[in-house]
Amino acid sequence: MRPQRLADLLTLGALALLALSAYLTWVTADPGKGRPVVDFNGYSVTRAPVTLALAGLVAIVVTKLAGTALRRVLGVLIALMGAAAIGVALQVRPSTAELSRQRPELSQVVTDNVVVSTGPAPWLALAGGVALLLAGLLAVFTAQRWKRPTDRYEREPAVTATSKASDHGADQWKAIDAGEDPTL
Repeated sequence: MRPQRLADLLTLGALALLALSAYLTWVTADPGKGRPVVDFNGYSVTRAPVTLALAGLVAIVVTKLAGTALRRVLGVLIALMGAAAIGVALQVRPSTAELSRQRPELSQVVTDNVVVSTGPAPWLALAGGVALLLAGLLAVFTAQRWKRPTDRYEREPAVTATSKASDHGADQWKAIDAGEDPTL
């Protein structure tokens, strides 16, 4: 598989994982004493994974239009976005005070003890961050081998064995101009 395609697939996979982490349960808070359990999805806890995934997708699309030097710069930015997504997945754990600002029923005034547990979404955000980091590193180290978007439209110069072959084409045009049929 070409490095360019692999970077595209890694970025799309990162987008899917990070977007999925935004909609799955990131944190579950149990206020106890028969009160209902409150689930917080990733988007309500932090908007960083989705933002980083979309920025990475835009950056990988721009690499298709860029030259080698700009591809490397964008690859570094994509790798940094992947590292940021990894950092968010590992470090974002909202406290009870932060959760009570979003949902008043978790306030210390209402409850004595709130038990906070982590859902599956940070693991998906971590995997998406790793995929984005790998896509960025792949773009940095293989940028010179990526095809330019205009390569498919450019013609390769004709390979001629001798100058006689190129003169033959000119002779055919002269024959047509003279009214003769060069195919006979």
